[in-house]
Amino acid sequence: MRYSKINYLVVGLFVIAMIVAAVGSIAVLTGRTGAVDPYYTVYDNVTGVKFGTQVIYEGFPIGQVETVTPEQKNGRMEFRVDFSIQRGWRIPEDSQIEIAAPSLLSSVALQVHAGVSRTALEPGERVNSRDASSVFGAVSSLADQVALIIESDAKPLIREVTGTFQEIKRFIGQDGRVLAGDVQKLIGDSKSLIADIQRRIPRITSNIETFTEELSSASREVSKIASPQNRKLVEEILAQMEASTHKFDDVLKSMDKVLEDVDRLAVDPKADIETILGESRYVVESLSRHIDSINQNMESAARNMNEFSRQIRANPGLLLGSSPQPDNSR
Repeated sequence: MRYSKINYLVVGLFVIAMIVAAVGSIAVLTGRTGAVDPYYTVYDNVTGVKFGTQVIYEGFPIGQVETVTPEQKNGRMEFRVDFSIQRGWRIPEDSQIEIAAPSLLSSVALQVHAGVSRTALEPGERVNSRDASSVFGAVSSLADQVALIIESDAKPLIREVTGTFQEIKRFIGQDGRVLAGDVQKLIGDSKSLIADIQRRIPRITSNIETFTEELSSASREVSKIASPQNRKLVEEILAQMEASTHKFDDVLKSMDKVLEDVDRLAVDPKADIETILGESRYVVESLSRHIDSINQNMESAARNMNEFSRQIRANPGLLLGSSPQPDNSR
């Protein structure tokens, strides 16, 4: 009896231990082994996100998704994702969280990309979201873009190429014979032209030889002209021209001075002319004031001169200081 009770006790302890281990394993797997801090983010698409989805910070698991709540905002649906992470875990305020799969075959998770800010988000605040990225999403987006390119660019290009080939085919079918005749005519004209050139080649060669001889003769004449004596003569002529140029420059300078004087006389004679006019006016006024006395003095001098002339004619001895002759007429 005693042994059966011991067996029951052992079995009970084992069952309790297994239950505790199972609870601990579940807690470890769910990430809820301690105190947590709540955060949330908002997405337009939450494919694969549900309760228990892992939250990974730069590859390290720190929590899980708690709830996914649809909300209507500005006439469209958004999804609020609430998640919890280990208490005290610091998330920079410029961090971003996205829905992504760590590997090709793994389930999706919320991956937090740490920012560079020194300020951390407070528990309960929103973490900025980033559009989901995955291999299948990228392939799907690429397929959509390729389909759009084919629909908008490739098909019109194929239609244009097809139309071009049809035009070429129609041109060859309708105008090919005419074109062939024109080509044959062109070939015939080319043959005639080549034959004419062949006939003209000897004369062209002769003309080239004549031109070469004339060029050689001209070169010799130029060499004669460029002899030392002629070069010396040219140098003397150039020297004389240079001297003449200097003299002409001196003449131009003199002419410039004369022109400056003329300009000065033509532009600034006002003061001198006014002075001359003022002095002339003064002289005229003075003559006007004294003209009467001058006339009287001139008349008196004329009468005295007449009297002196009469006395000299009457008695020339007056010039020698003798007395006047008596008047015998009485």
